[in-house]
Amino acid sequence: MRAALKLGLAVALAGSLSLVALAQKKFTAAEAKEHFGDNATVCGDVVSTRYAASSKGQPTFLNLDKPYPNQIFTVVIWGSNRSKFKIPEEDYKDRKICVTGKITAYDGLPEIIVDDPKEIRIE
Repeated sequence: MRAALKLGLAVALAGSLSLVALAQKKFTAAEAKEHFGDNATVCGDVVSTRYAASSKGQPTFLNLDKPYPNQIFTVVIWGSNRSKFKIPEEDYKDRKICVTGKITAYDGLPEIIVDDPKEIRIE
């Protein structure tokens, strides 16, 4: 019985450490393209922004390190979540930020879709 308890605690501890390691992945905007599917933090300078109010889904785009149309990483805030933010295209412009979430691809370029301001940290 004691051996089973020790084994259970060891497995739980190992699982917890794995989750901490996953949460600590941190990449630059340029490195993000190598990590599609990863839950990570990506940091960079917001060099261009756009609120596409008349587009489907009313997205707000925050491009890190290189401006549109040569962007290398984009933070996307969908219109359905925009009310949780103040004016993201102004508030984050020319700021260094770190965004945490799942790195996905749109047209082959990395992005993270954020639902909450807590997922973006100003550095």
